[in-house]
Amino acid sequence: MFGIKPVKVRSLSGNTKYGVAGRDLKELLQKSCRLFQLPVSGAQFCLYDDGTTVTQEFFQTLPENTELVLLSGEQTWAGVFSDVSQLLNTDRHAEGLIQAAKQLLGGEKSFKRRKILTDLLQNLEDRSELESREEDQDWFSGVDSRFKTKSAYMKYNCASRIRSYLKEVDLATKSINKARVREEYSRSCKFLAERLKGDSYNGSYFDRTAEEPHRLCTQQGWFTCQGSFDQKTCQQLHSINPYSSRESRIIFSTWNLDHRIEKKRTVIPMLLEVLETHKSSAVNLNYFYQLLFTTQNLKLVHIVCHKKGGHNLSCDTSMAVKASSHARKRKKEVPAKKRRVL
Repeated sequence: MFGIKPVKVRSLSGNTKYGVAGRDLKELLQKSCRLFQLPVSGAQFCLYDDGTTVTQEFFQTLPENTELVLLSGEQTWAGVFSDVSQLLNTDRHAEGLIQAAKQLLGGEKSFKRRKILTDLLQNLEDRSELESREEDQDWFSGVDSRFKTKSAYMKYNCASRIRSYLKEVDLATKSINKARVREEYSRSCKFLAERLKGDSYNGSYFDRTAEEPHRLCTQQGWFTCQGSFDQKTCQQLHSINPYSSRESRIIFSTWNLDHRIEKKRTVIPMLLEVLETHKSSAVNLNYFYQLLFTTQNLKLVHIVCHKKGGHNLSCDTSMAVKASSHARKRKKEVPAKKRRVL
């Protein structure tokens, strides 16, 4: 005969725990069912931590004051995950969770638990549904007063990044020694600048109010890392909503619009190379525009997924020059070959 073992018991629907003791599992079930006014038939215990079913043999090995969940009928329990899911799936617990997380965070020494609590607070205090400066003044702290909505600022933020790429393209002019090439390159830069301006510097990528094909986020403002240049997706599943809080907005500034085919090492040198032998009018500047300023070559990546080493990806040389230019070149070469054969 075993001694009486005390445990902590709670039901599936409540958070209150009660101390119950029994010599064996049967006695413990009977006492607990009376306490929670549940039928003994079909009732069972499982561990609160991971949902493991408690058998008589397992019960004998449990430490005193182990926390158990009393299940009735078809009820199931998946451990602590179930508890968190129930809390997060209803708004009525949000304020209580925020207060509890703040209190726990103050005295928590475990790094992992502090990280979990911090992430929980960040998501619970999400204010992404608010859009104007009047509604969420804290979000706009440090943001120029001319911006009245979050979307307007985020659009400007993205456009500023894209404009910085255009400046890098312009700076390459200083490295050109040949006057003819420098002139053709200046014409090319002018074309790229005018087209970019016509596209509002592609600021729509960060604007959640833009149409879906033109934005990189959901309507709520969630962005997902697209993975490093050499991967199809992000292995760490990084995501962020810079519309949710001032802190998230600032953290998002560390994310990068990374060129798969590198801007300085590959795209700009290729443009200079084709201008050595072609006029700008014969160069496929739309192709270079896509490589430099659009998501055809840009990937939004978390700072961890931003690989700064050489990408070793090259431009498509067949796309660098307009097809009509290739045709003219081939047309001139054919008669010359025929003369040599005759």
